[in-house]
Amino acid sequence: MRYEVKALKQGGVATLALDAADAGDAAAQAQQQGYAVIAVKSRQAWLAGAFGDRGALRRRGSFPLVQFSQELLALLEAGLTLMEAFETLADKELRPEIKSILKQLVARLYEGHPLSYALKQNPECFPPLYVATVRASEKTGALPEALSRFIAYQSQMDSVRRQVVSASIYPALLAVVGGLVTLFLMIYVVPRFSHIYADIGSELPLFSRLLMQWGDLLGSHRTSILAGGAALLALGVHAARQPAVRRWAAQRLWQVPGVGYRLHVYQLARFYRSLGMLLRGGMPVVTSLQMSADLLQTALRDRLALAAEAIREGRSISHAMDKHGLTTPVALRMLRVGERTGQMGDMMERIAAFYEEETARWVERFTKLFEPLLMLFIGGVIGAIVVLMYFPIFELAGSIQ
Repeated sequence: MRYEVKALKQGGVATLALDAADAGDAAAQAQQQGYAVIAVKSRQAWLAGAFGDRGALRRRGSFPLVQFSQELLALLEAGLTLMEAFETLADKELRPEIKSILKQLVARLYEGHPLSYALKQNPECFPPLYVATVRASEKTGALPEALSRFIAYQSQMDSVRRQVVSASIYPALLAVVGGLVTLFLMIYVVPRFSHIYADIGSELPLFSRLLMQWGDLLGSHRTSILAGGAALLALGVHAARQPAVRRWAAQRLWQVPGVGYRLHVYQLARFYRSLGMLLRGGMPVVTSLQMSADLLQTALRDRLALAAEAIREGRSISHAMDKHGLTTPVALRMLRVGERTGQMGDMMERIAAFYEEETARWVERFTKLFEPLLMLFIGGVIGAIVVLMYFPIFELAGSIQ
């Protein structure tokens, strides 16, 4: 983000224009140049009020964590030291907000801080799960392996998310187009037919008469209806961005028969994959459970806290998870196998893979069933409107014959 810094130097006031991640970073840059900072102001203050100090990074998209990890891994495997790798990434970066963050990391590494500490200072870029993975690798000196695990983890998570999103695009598009066509017929087409039938003076069938009355009502208030629809749409978009509304919608969705179970399984799959990655990286079990808790719904987090307490008291992972409803029959058996073989991290990732594949198959089956049903419903609504509009014409033609 671009900042204007008012500062003193050699008895005069100067105004500097600096690219920085936040106001503190801009002030630090000015101080390094020998200035005494008076005030720091963003050139996009009205956006900063809406998005926070790191608004530019949030507006343009989140920090490219997977790309950053892939490039860092490639440089480390090529033989560069950690410091050299970060300096290389900072030098080649063209986006000022990303470049500033990388320079901050380099500065903290030069101060002698470990990489996990440097990453933790930028929570909007590096989530706790990523920081924990790096922290575990610092104990073993296996940072490339940790980066490889995280890249594989994130790629798999993104793959499942893309499948769900891509399966939702066509039904959503179909519903929007069908709704717009229905609205156009009711606001513009039906009122014109109503005027024609009024001029003819013929008696309309009941359902056609009701349709014409609704069409007249909507047509006479079309401006208010369109304005109200636009306002409701804007309100809905705003509400969808509110965490409280999202939580409420998620709770309602969890109560839908069939869908709630699939959401439960999907969250457990994400949880087990994250937990398996941390355990393979050398993190303790209880710490790994706490680090992965954010991936679960609030009700499941409470169960996880009880399970973690039971594990801390010496109970087995499989027993604690099963007792507090954090397993399925398949997951329970696989956890027991992991405990017998000592490969708990690998087994948890296999559990996640099993349920991710099952979720993908369910989404595919649901989409194949839902799309024709939605198309049939929309076609039925539009077809009914058209038939009711033309039905009096058919009757009139029959009476003339």
